[in-house]
Amino acid sequence: MSICDCVMIGLPPWLREVRRAAESITVHELTRFMPPEDSAARRGAVLMLLGGENRDEGYLLLTERAHHMRSHPGQVSFPGGSIDAGETPVQAALREAVEETGLDPAGVEVFAELPELWLPPSNFAVTPVLGWWREPTPVGVVDPDEVHAVFSVPIAELLDPRHRINVRIPNGWVSPAFLIGPDKDVLLWGFTAGIVGRLCDHLGWATAWDSSRVRDVPAYMLQGVATKVPVPPNTDFREP
Repeated sequence: MSICDCVMIGLPPWLREVRRAAESITVHELTRFMPPEDSAARRGAVLMLLGGENRDEGYLLLTERAHHMRSHPGQVSFPGGSIDAGETPVQAALREAVEETGLDPAGVEVFAELPELWLPPSNFAVTPVLGWWREPTPVGVVDPDEVHAVFSVPIAELLDPRHRINVRIPNGWVSPAFLIGPDKDVLLWGFTAGIVGRLCDHLGWATAWDSSRVRDVPAYMLQGVATKVPVPPNTDFREP
């Protein structure tokens, strides 16, 4: 599935705006970390799948990792994973989404990619792939050993100031997060929250929220997370 101008013609207007933003945003506006030339990073891809005919009805597909996993248990993320030999980021992102959620890729139109981003603790260089859920189909947990829950999160709820907080990990690092799920008791933080928040900032969608609301990340979520030795940033990113 290629990213071409014919996709742009069929996109709802609000997603045309997202595509333009994806084409103009730089790695320096998205993250503190880009893959160093000498990193020999593993390559991965995630699917940022957006549905809805307009932004008021728009929603985003997210997964919650199984709580018993040895790495990043319970963390909310985009569907995604490693790029296999011979795959493109688009192919990998769609394959992983199918494996994790049962998504039918025939109903997805890929329309953009964000710059490649680096996760230093795992040495992953990740490409976020943006897709339009043109024909939504039922999704859910395919393998409970990997995924605890699947969410279609309304964009309006994500950006509601009542659902935005900061989170803190033991090394003192503080970053923006979102409260999602039917009861707003599921925590979206870290890499995925950063991409969502900064792309929405770039689009001018975000509204003011109370950044003094700080919550510690639950201890069970910190397995596999570097909490003691910070990695020096290698981009010009500055938190707004």
